[in-house]
Amino acid sequence: MHFTILAAILQVAVGVYATALFDKNLAYHSPFVDNPQISHDTRSIQRRNVKRQTQDATKFDDEHYPGFYGSDFSNSPFVWSGGLNFTHSVASGDPFDTSVILWTRAVPTSPDGTSELPDQSVPACLSFAVSTAADLSGKPIAHGQAFTSYDVDWTVKVEATGLRPDTKYFYQFSDCTNPKTISPIGTTRTIASANTPAKNVNGGKPLVMAVFSCSQYQAGWFNAYGFAAHNTTADIFVHLGDYIYESLGNGAHIGRAVLGRELATIFDYRQRLNQYRTDASLVYAHQHAPWITVWVRVGTWMIMRFGLLINPPEVYTVNSALLQVADNAWKAGTADSNDTATGCKWSPSGACFTDRKMAAVRAYHEWMPIRQVDARDQLRIWRNFQIGKLLDLTMLDTRQYDRDLTDVYYNTVVNTIAAFENRSLMGAAQEKWFYDTVSQSKDRGAVWRVVGQQIVFTQLNESGAFDLDAWDGYRANRARVLDHLYKNKISNTVILSGDSHANWVSDLAHPNDTTTYNPTTGAGAIGVEFAGTAVTSSSSFGSGIQPPAADAVSRVLVDANADLQWSEGSFRGFFTLSIDTHNLNATYYAMRNISFANLDGFASANFVVKSGENKLSRPVAGGTVNAGVLRSQT
Repeated sequence: MHFTILAAILQVAVGVYATALFDKNLAYHSPFVDNPQISHDTRSIQRRNVKRQTQDATKFDDEHYPGFYGSDFSNSPFVWSGGLNFTHSVASGDPFDTSVILWTRAVPTSPDGTSELPDQSVPACLSFAVSTAADLSGKPIAHGQAFTSYDVDWTVKVEATGLRPDTKYFYQFSDCTNPKTISPIGTTRTIASANTPAKNVNGGKPLVMAVFSCSQYQAGWFNAYGFAAHNTTADIFVHLGDYIYESLGNGAHIGRAVLGRELATIFDYRQRLNQYRTDASLVYAHQHAPWITVWVRVGTWMIMRFGLLINPPEVYTVNSALLQVADNAWKAGTADSNDTATGCKWSPSGACFTDRKMAAVRAYHEWMPIRQVDARDQLRIWRNFQIGKLLDLTMLDTRQYDRDLTDVYYNTVVNTIAAFENRSLMGAAQEKWFYDTVSQSKDRGAVWRVVGQQIVFTQLNESGAFDLDAWDGYRANRARVLDHLYKNKISNTVILSGDSHANWVSDLAHPNDTTTYNPTTGAGAIGVEFAGTAVTSSSSFGSGIQPPAADAVSRVLVDANADLQWSEGSFRGFFTLSIDTHNLNATYYAMRNISFANLDGFASANFVVKSGENKLSRPVAGGTVNAGVLRSQT
C-alpha cells in the first residue's frame, strides 16, 4: 500500500517536473503572448510520453528512479537516450540587458547506426550552459534543461536569464542523457541597460551592427553572412526581411536546388527553413552573434523598369522575410493568395492566406531565436530595444501589420490612391506607437534613433514610375512620419531599409522639396536613410547586371531624385553601422561572386553621419566610392 502511494506521488511529481521541462522550451509556446490558446498542450504531450514511471526499479543496476537533476537518464524510456544530432548548430537572438534567447535543433539518432527512425513519441532532453569563458570552463552563469519533440520539429528555444548587461557570453547545449554529446559553442551578448551613459555602452567602443535582407537560396550562396561574421567586428546582426522565400526557382546549376514546393503548410515552411539553415555562412553567422529580425517579403519590386521586364512574378514570387508568407503581402492577402468571399481558388497552393500565415508564423517561431510577439489579431512584431543612452533600435512591421492594400499586380487602382490621406503602411496603432517611441527616445536622452524596417522610405522617381509596394505607395503616411520628426525636432534619426535588391543612401527630407532642403549641402534634412541590397536575390536593375550597366541606371536615378546621394545596383552584399556618441559610420560591402561558397568581398562605400547634423557628412562618402554612383563624386 505504501509503495503504491509513494509510486503515485512520484508519478505526479515527475509528471509535473517533466511538463515544466517542456514548458522551458519556448518553441512549444504560442507565438503570441496574448493568444496562449494556440500553444502546444505540453501536459498532453507529457502524458503521451510517460511509459513506466511506476515500474519496479529493482531490475535496474543504478537504483534508478525517474528524476532529473543528478539522475541517470540511461534507463528512462520517456526521455530519448539513443543519441542526438545537433543538425543546425546553435543561434541566439533578441538580446535584452539581462537575458537572451538561445536556440538549437537536436534530432534523435538511431542507437544502432541504422537509418531507421527512433521512437517519435519519446521526447529529447537538452541541457544548456552559459559562461563568460570561451571554453565554458568554471561554474556557468546560467544553465537549465528543456524538452523537445517532433511536435516542434525538434527545435529548442530557451531564455537564458540572470545575465550581466552589455556582456559577451558563450553557450552550449548538450544531451541530458549523455553530457558528452554536445552542440558547437555559440557566441552571444546582452545589450546595455537603458540608463547606461552613452559613452559607456559597449565598454566605450563603437557598437557595430551588420544589416541584411533578401536571401534567396536558389539565387546564390549566402556569402555575405559569412563575410560579416568572419571579416567585421559586428556585435549584432539585424535582418530586415526575406530570410526565406516561398518560391522554387532554378538553382540546380550552382548546387542550390530548392526542396519541396511553393510553401503552404507547416511541413513546407519547416522544410524550407531547414534547408536554408544548412548554408555554411548562415550557420556560422547565427553561431557567432545574436540576431534581431523582422519579417517582410521582397518579391517583384517593380514589374516594368526602364523599359525592361524585371523580376517577373512567376520567377520571383517571394515570401515574407522572417515571416515567410508570400509575395506583396498586406493585411488580408498577397499577390497570389487572398482571403476572398469566393474562397481560396486563386491560390496556386490551394491554401488561404490566413492559413499560410499561421503555418509560417508557427514554423518561424520554432526556427528563429526571437521572443514571442503580441498578435493583437494581426501578428504584431514591432518592438524597441533601448541600448543604453546610445541608441534606440526600433523595429517596425511595414509588411503585415494592418497594412492597407498594396500593389498585387492586377489592382492598378493603387496608383490612383497612393497619395490618399487615409492610407496607412503601418496601421493606426503601430503608427502611434512609433511616434511615441521616437519621442520617448529623445526625451530619455538617447543619442541616436535607428529604425529598422523593410522597404525603401525615400521617394524614388524612376523615369516617371514609382514602387507602389514601398513607401511611395503610402505617401501620406511617409509625410506624417517626416512631419513628426520635423515638428518635434527629433534629431539623429537613421532609417534602415531592405527589400529593393539594390543599394541606396539618402538624406531624409520631404520628397524633392528643394525649397527647404539643399541636396548639395544637406541643409534642411531631418535624418538619413541607409537602404541595403540583397544577400543573394537578383538586382532590381536586372538579373546579373554588370557594374557598368548598373551605374548607368544609377546615374539616371541620382540625377532625378534630389534626396538620393548614392545608388548601386550590381553587387549583392550587406552593410554595417558603427555607432558611437559622436558619429555613425555606414560601410557597404559587396560580394564578388555568389555562385559558389566563398568570402571574397570588398568595401564598396563608406558614409559618415555626425551627431546633431541630421544629414550625410559632406563630401558624401568622402567624395569617392568603389562601386555605384554618387550625386557628386570627386
